[in-house]
Amino acid sequence: MATGIKDKVAVLGAGCSKFGERWDAGAGDLMVEAFEEALADAGIERKDIEAAWYGCYADSHNVGNSSIPAATALRLDGIPVSRMENMCATGTEALRGATYAVASGAVDIALAIGAEKLKDTGYGGLPPAFKGTFNDLWMPMGSAPSGFAQLADGYRTKYQISKEDLKRAIGHVSWKSHQNGVFSPKAHFRKAVPMETILNAPMIADPLGLFDCSGVSDGAACAIVTTPEIARALGKTDIVSIKALQISTSSGREVQMGDWDGSYVPNTRNAARRAYEEAGISDPRAQLSLTEVHDCFSITELVTMEDLFLSDDGRAVRDFLDGRYDRDGAIPCQIDGGLKCFGHPVAASGLRMAYEIYSQLLGRCGERQLVSPSLGLAHNLGGVPYQGIAAISILGLL
Repeated sequence: MATGIKDKVAVLGAGCSKFGERWDAGAGDLMVEAFEEALADAGIERKDIEAAWYGCYADSHNVGNSSIPAATALRLDGIPVSRMENMCATGTEALRGATYAVASGAVDIALAIGAEKLKDTGYGGLPPAFKGTFNDLWMPMGSAPSGFAQLADGYRTKYQISKEDLKRAIGHVSWKSHQNGVFSPKAHFRKAVPMETILNAPMIADPLGLFDCSGVSDGAACAIVTTPEIARALGKTDIVSIKALQISTSSGREVQMGDWDGSYVPNTRNAARRAYEEAGISDPRAQLSLTEVHDCFSITELVTMEDLFLSDDGRAVRDFLDGRYDRDGAIPCQIDGGLKCFGHPVAASGLRMAYEIYSQLLGRCGERQLVSPSLGLAHNLGGVPYQGIAAISILGLL
């Protein structure tokens, strides 16, 4: 019988590039930036890495959708390097590949890396003026903002929340992220924004205004994983282990069977239940020290708190307005600014979240450091609420 991966794999080292409009660097440069930090942190040499998983969603510099760009940029000579792509869950998918390889005993040390040069592709975050078959067949609601605006409408209707109260709550989500992003040196956006500016910003897809949407960023992040025993043999005393790693993918049931009310994301709830069981978490509200969740839009973060069972259904609006997820709240969320402010280079985001939690657990976060965190959760949501992917990783001190 399967027993899961709890505490079978440790993060030996992690790295993250500066996120933003990185016109100064190519995709390979960003990978090297993150990799060199991780390698130094791990205290190993390049030759010690036995396998790698490279995540990339839309990099314009890719070579035939292969792993060659990562193998070349990082000089990973002669070892297996696999390319992963699973929409916004790509970074976590790469981490899953490396983690499972170590947990199975196939390799002792593995690398997971995600990188994206979205600015070079011309991607603007909104639909192009023309639509091909991909958009017509896969995105019937037209765009990511419109899809998540539908989530807001479904949520508001189910719980009879006024448009004004919901707007204030998602405004607080964005305000909080901008407050936190100020203290993240590698973040794309590092400027606090007044609540009034957020609430009066141009509308993108009602009720989502300009500041309710994450930007388009370049960046890379990575993690080197091994067994706890090897980590100790290499001199590590404070060990961060992977407690759980779960992914749930939609079969299309939400839009085909008529039993989904559009107020939540079923895949997140599925992945959360399995992740908590794997990690041995019985009370996530009491046991989690922090979360990094997929705030592609502010409404996503709000609904995700209920989908992770951290807020009661219909109560997330009040919890956000009460400061439950602020820096000094009960369960800080997006302490580094999240996708909204740190940035969202699609394939790097899941690993950036793991990097933040790893750094927080080891007390390395400077001005944004939390007091004695012991367990953190990272959540990605790929696709749209009605048909997509949810990925959850939980990291903690061993």
